Amino acid sequence: MQVVPVIDVKNGTVVHAEGGDRRNYRPLISSLADGSTPIRVVEGLLSVQRFSVLYIADLDAIAGHASNAQAVAEISRHFPDLELWIDNGSHDETGVAKLLSYPAARAVIGSETLQSVRDLEQMSAHHPGRVLLSMDFRGDELLGPQDLLQQPQSWPSTVIAMTLAAVGSRAGPDLNWIGRLKSLAPQTAIAAAGGIRDKADLAAAAAAGASAALVATALHAGTLKAGDLQEIAGLPVGSSSS
Repeated sequence: MQVVPVIDVKNGTVVHAEGGDRRNYRPLISSLADGSTPIRVVEGLLSVQRFSVLYIADLDAIAGHASNAQAVAEISRHFPDLELWIDNGSHDETGVAKLLSYPAARAVIGSETLQSVRDLEQMSAHHPGRVLLSMDFRGDELLGPQDLLQQPQSWPSTVIAMTLAAVGSRAGPDLNWIGRLKSLAPQTAIAAAGGIRDKADLAAAAAAGASAALVATALHAGTLKAGDLQEIAGLPVGSSSS
């Protein structure tokens, strides 16, 4: 199980995402970081473990406002060894190509902003291995093209099961959607997103079919510690991972 830390950026600041209500997110307060600037927060996350991947949600760009491109560029420069999974609402070739100008980036296409399955197929074909799909759910509702669920052959190699209401909620992951997506596309890597609280939740998500999990609140709250992450990854406790 790979753990991918998440930062949600709004107005140049890392915010605490909770319940998918993006208008009311507040600046992050974390024991891992002195302040809520993106660089400081990423440094704090890397103090827990040498993560190899970081997920960045540009909330302003997703909402159709001015992007946090400067913050993303600074993270790319400061942490050149980090692979960046970036969601900024891009849903066409022009937007994705711009995202992929960062040396170690993969573009996350959110179903909530995707216009059609055909667009996803074209972007995946043009950028093999560098496009991910986030299946965005509110409860039992998939946000975006409904035929996505009927066409798993159109999905890229990695799909994120994003349960928006569970984000930051400490309610546990949505094992139902993780399992359903994995059953629809057994060869696809499924990443769980939303509600991960602790090591037990990571194990449950893995048992449901996830090979990765996006995590933020549990890291900042300290309910997931370095030893837990190493154990879930199958590493000897006390070892260094990258």
